[in-house]
Amino acid sequence: MSDASPDVVWHRGEVPAGARSAVTGGPGLVLWLTGLSGSGKSSVAVELERRLVAAGRAAYLLDGDNLRHGLNGDLGFSEADRRENVRRVGEVALLFADAGVVAVVPLISPYRSARDGVRARVASAGLRFVEVFVDTPLEECERRDPKGLYARARAGELTGMTGIDDPYEAPLRPELVLRPADGDAARQAERVLTLLG
Repeated sequence: MSDASPDVVWHRGEVPAGARSAVTGGPGLVLWLTGLSGSGKSSVAVELERRLVAAGRAAYLLDGDNLRHGLNGDLGFSEADRRENVRRVGEVALLFADAGVVAVVPLISPYRSARDGVRARVASAGLRFVEVFVDTPLEECERRDPKGLYARARAGELTGMTGIDDPYEAPLRPELVLRPADGDAARQAERVLTLLG
């Protein structure tokens, strides 16, 4: 679980999960959206957070880029740093879920084993992990290219671009797959909310 000193002991609180979910509008969970840059993860995640809060559920968007401004600001884009990025975001999402919040996590998270590690951590805490694969073809992601990253990678100005010269390992058994044919962000968010129940 961790390399913490044997002197570091988990201090259990006195508030049961049921008491938290009574305040937050339901049980917490980790809703993890994975896919290539430009796949639409963040657009769907923003819509999910908005709709969940409007429906009376505590929800919080843990956007990968936003977290790199602070918590993960010391990480680059090597494989080791990407794995550590996923691990840290997973730990934060776990804390949010334990607090009764729906942690909405749009993160490329290119390595399957790193995502599976987060799933295992969340499950070991008795919480729900829902993986949504935003399966947008590379060609469409490159056409969208909202940050200009694909163009820079194709021009040789950027290395380690997921989908170009760094791998993306698609989930084997996600709870849901979203594709462009499923509609805009609002319609895709609706599919996710139907899955959540």
